[in-house]
Amino acid sequence: MLEYLFLESSRIFSDVPSDIVIEVDGICFALHKFPLVSRSGRIRKLVADGRDSDVSKLEFPGLPGGAETFELTAKFCYGINFEITTSNVAPLCCAAEYLEMTEEYAEENLVSRTEVYMEEIVSQSLEKSLEVLQNCDNLLPLTEELKIVSRCIDAIASKACREQIASSFSRLDYSSSGRLHSNGQPKNSGDWWVEDLSVLPIGLYQRVITAMKSRGVRHESIGASLMHYAQHSLKGLSKKQSVWDATTRSKINAAAAMEHEQRILVETIVSLLPSEKNTVPISFLFGLLRTAVMLDTTVACRLDLERRIGLQLDFAILDDLLIPSFLHTGDTLFDVDIVHRILVNFLQQDDNQDHMDSHSGYESDGLGSPSQTAIIKVAKLIDGYLAEIAPDTNLKLSKFIAIAELLPDYARVVDDGLYRAIDIYLKAHPGLTDMERKKLCKLIDYQKLSQEACAHAAQNERLPVQAVVQVLYFEQLRLRNALAGSHADGEPTTVYQSQRVSSGVLSAAMSPKDNYASLRRENRELKLEIARMRMRLNDLEKEHVCMKKDMEKSGSNKFMNSFSKKFSRMNLFTRSNSRGQGTPSKQPQMQDAKNLRRRRHSLS
Repeated sequence: MLEYLFLESSRIFSDVPSDIVIEVDGICFALHKFPLVSRSGRIRKLVADGRDSDVSKLEFPGLPGGAETFELTAKFCYGINFEITTSNVAPLCCAAEYLEMTEEYAEENLVSRTEVYMEEIVSQSLEKSLEVLQNCDNLLPLTEELKIVSRCIDAIASKACREQIASSFSRLDYSSSGRLHSNGQPKNSGDWWVEDLSVLPIGLYQRVITAMKSRGVRHESIGASLMHYAQHSLKGLSKKQSVWDATTRSKINAAAAMEHEQRILVETIVSLLPSEKNTVPISFLFGLLRTAVMLDTTVACRLDLERRIGLQLDFAILDDLLIPSFLHTGDTLFDVDIVHRILVNFLQQDDNQDHMDSHSGYESDGLGSPSQTAIIKVAKLIDGYLAEIAPDTNLKLSKFIAIAELLPDYARVVDDGLYRAIDIYLKAHPGLTDMERKKLCKLIDYQKLSQEACAHAAQNERLPVQAVVQVLYFEQLRLRNALAGSHADGEPTTVYQSQRVSSGVLSAAMSPKDNYASLRRENRELKLEIARMRMRLNDLEKEHVCMKKDMEKSGSNKFMNSFSKKFSRMNLFTRSNSRGQGTPSKQPQMQDAKNLRRRRHSLS
């Protein structure tokens, strides 16, 4: 049933009945031909073409803006005043162009009136341009042909850039001495538009952000806008996912369409991320990556996110790395392959990526360089991640080792975290063979274990025997070096021996069986040497008591002679600088010192 509307034209044509009916989207308007043909070239042509048949009804099923916009154009033809606003100017522009309401048929026609409003009102305001652009989405492609969209986008980008520049200058104030001072205004007071852009559809939003980048808008502001847009657009993702299990075909089709839209949205946001480093928090990047995996976006989209995360992995926390495996193939609980690729990206950063960050890039190998600090932080993070995924019974040994061995040797100052992760993995996977356990434990540098970790490892039945022996050996070596250092102030043979052990010469030059026998033999020798040291210390204590008695009985000369003899006997761990023959009392002591050094050299 058609609905008839009668405009307020009775005040002008009170005694003239309507002679034409205009139907728009099922709604009929009873109007008069004269005011319409005087303003609209399209209606004039249609009436003129049907003069012989006396046209009394016209239909405009595709009129832009629908019946509501046509009512405004009809009021304009009748001379009835109404207000042009940001909400109706875009439909009026399209309807005026559709009805050919140009200056050719009347002065100050609707096309020119809307053009004046766009130029003087809309283009001068970022907020008004944004409102008009929001209403252009339903009028495409006509708004695109009329360049309404492009004009609004250019106005938004240019105004945003100008406001940022003005805001930057307004935050600075000159004192009487000529120095700049901050006036305490908010840091990003010119970025109020960040949240307002979220009302745009993704297609128009993409064009706005691209225009802003070309105009020089700050990368931090663009990153903040992308974060807010993603949070606003994807906030109902988990709720929408629950509908996907519905059995009705209509719900399944709707869910598939919704999933496709969200996939396009995520891929577009990722493509708009600034190339500069640290423009968005790493937690936001991880959130995008989880969503991208869940929605099964393109491989290029996911790899781009992994690369960006790798550039700032040192800012991540453990919860960020725990990305669930959405494939549900019965493999692992967490997606280990993603973390592996992210770690590879972190370690393969290009030194020449100046546009990323002037402080990034592994330009120095020194311990104080930023790259060294970042690697140490990432090593602790990865060790914690390995401990978190180790209890997963489906986690393959090859994947666990692949992540653990990626980090260089200098990344881990202490190997306690790695030892803990390996111990958890051994406990959760009791079916590992001896060869697999040995391969896994080779990742640990036992010289980097703390005393607590060594004490635990020495009694850990899950470790291979060779690993336990190495722990005991290095503990004995550490004790021997401590004792030797306290008496000899770092003897060269001891330091050299420690360096050789640290470099792995002992284990690399022998087979595992020979290495095990050698370690046991050297362990016994170290124990004997420590026992001899204790006996020598007891002798020295007895001699010290005798020296006190000599001081009391003899005079000062006798005391000095006795003291010099005693002191020569106490000099066990220092080399004699005398080139001549020693006294008979010194010969046995020098022989003992030589034997002691020979035993130390036998360790190598």
